Amino acid sequence: MNFFEHQDRARQNTQQLIGLFSLSIAVMIMAIYIASLFLFRMAPRVWWHPGLFICVAGMTIIAIAVGSLYKIACLREGGSVIAQELGGRLLLPEFADEQGQQLLNIVEEMAIASGISVPEVYLLERETSINAFAAGFTPNDAVIGVTRGTLQHLSRDELQGVIGHEFSHILNGDMRLNLRLVGLLHGILFIYITGELLWRIRGTSREDKGLPLWAFGLALMAIGGIGLLCGRLIKAAVSRQREFLADASAVQFTRNPNGLNGVFQKLQQMDSRLISPGAEAASHMFFGNALNPSFWDNMFSTHPPLAERIRRVGGLNVSNLAAMPSRNQISPSQESLTMGFVGGSSATPGHIVSQVGSVTPEHFAHAQALLSQLPESLRLGVREQESAMAIAFALALDTENIEIQERQIAWLREVQPAELVDKTLELSGEISQLDPKIRLPLVDLAVPVLRQNSAKECQRLCKCVHGLVVATGSLSLWHFVLQLILWHRLQPSINPTSATTVEFTSIEQIWPDCLLVLSVIARVGHSQPDASTEDIAYAFRSGVFRLPKAAEQEKPDTPPSCNFTELKKGIERLRLASPKLKQVIVDACAHTVLLDNKVTQSEADLLRAIAMTLDCPIPPFLNPQRGISKQKQSSPKGS
Repeated sequence: MNFFEHQDRARQNTQQLIGLFSLSIAVMIMAIYIASLFLFRMAPRVWWHPGLFICVAGMTIIAIAVGSLYKIACLREGGSVIAQELGGRLLLPEFADEQGQQLLNIVEEMAIASGISVPEVYLLERETSINAFAAGFTPNDAVIGVTRGTLQHLSRDELQGVIGHEFSHILNGDMRLNLRLVGLLHGILFIYITGELLWRIRGTSREDKGLPLWAFGLALMAIGGIGLLCGRLIKAAVSRQREFLADASAVQFTRNPNGLNGVFQKLQQMDSRLISPGAEAASHMFFGNALNPSFWDNMFSTHPPLAERIRRVGGLNVSNLAAMPSRNQISPSQESLTMGFVGGSSATPGHIVSQVGSVTPEHFAHAQALLSQLPESLRLGVREQESAMAIAFALALDTENIEIQERQIAWLREVQPAELVDKTLELSGEISQLDPKIRLPLVDLAVPVLRQNSAKECQRLCKCVHGLVVATGSLSLWHFVLQLILWHRLQPSINPTSATTVEFTSIEQIWPDCLLVLSVIARVGHSQPDASTEDIAYAFRSGVFRLPKAAEQEKPDTPPSCNFTELKKGIERLRLASPKLKQVIVDACAHTVLLDNKVTQSEADLLRAIAMTLDCPIPPFLNPQRGISKQKQSSPKGS
């Protein structure tokens, strides 16, 4: 099952979740109705009172709906809400201790290897147990939470296994389902909370005409307890198999089953429970069981038994992973950019599609090597506010034409402090000496710090980058990619309540947008002086015919022309397509790129930028021959 199938399965599970939720409500309505019969002394004389039943059902549905809608509204800002409710604090590099820095390094490595935005990391300082969670709606707004006990008791390999497990939840679409589960089940919990309030009201109804109000509150607590059990059953049904999948993915990512097994061995002797009162609502999100064990664990536990997880991880066939060539074992004669496969020509559209939302050991090793060889000034710069902004501006500077760069700097001095402009120039010199493929990861490394700005400041940053681009007098492909990625990555800060919903489920609805995207990719792939219009048209048609029902759709004789503004609007519409449609779009784009069995840096940047904006993260294209430093003859420009 690939990334898109996991996303589609998550959508189907959401429908099943709603069905189970509705069944739980029906059970609770019947329970409250029976309690009401005894409250008004209508039983056992007559058991059926339509008026009372309608009143009970209406009030119960309204109460649950109010509770659920309130929680869903609170969760619109994403996983950070869950992290803060659990007592987590945002782990910032400048305030992190040695253990925290190690955690941030592992998260950065995994993010770069998988092609997603570096998640914000929250530390649950008061929790001494071993546990972690991932929360968010999309890979672009994910957060990771880790308990202090996890940092204290686990080795780097073991911590890497836990983070790999959480990245599987990010990449497989589990987080969105988990957040919806928290929102829906809060409505059921609202019944219990209401009952607890009534139970605490003493002496308000002591007449013999019926049960006192506090007793009715006690009954609501019992009924809410039924809802609580139903909620646990739903969470168990949704999350158990996904935990097995996440364990297997963590081993695949790191090629190290011993790391995850070491965590499980320690959990057999230590604790994974949380003291936070919010643990009940978020229990299905955690790496290990966050609640106190009970007699009904086998039925209600959100996690499989540790013994079974150990058995499955120990039974994974890792010989195939061990046999895969490491980054240092790949022949230096393989010169073309690849997706982690041996030889440039072996990378097919199917390979690229299968790589979306996954991490291979080669990509993980590539990310580690990239970070270790990054100049210290940039490595520290991405973790400091002013330097991170300077890096974003430096990436937009023209480093080939001094006259254009001077025009850009003159404009920047009009809108930014002199110290920031000087820092931009300093870092620009270092960035220009790097391999062009470092640029996108550099953006992602700077994003966590940039997101700490207010929405207004993030918008101003994007406008400043746009202003630097405008100052060049022309928009290059790299400038388009930079603006597209930067705006997309900062959306959780600019508009935290925005959520991407599926609006398009058929190719007819987005056909013009697909044509625009494929046209641009075909032109970028054949931008060499010796390329002909026939080559561009052939690449374009080849991509178009990879789309479903292509024979039935209207196709232009020549690739449609468009500007970057129209392209951005087309990509934004494609974001609203269903996972299955996104899969064929990425496949068609990859087919257009790989038609000539070559992937230029410009094609790689554009393809990855389009896929990332569709929330389909593609790992970095690998080139074993190149190091981090730029060759003298290579150009720093992306177009």
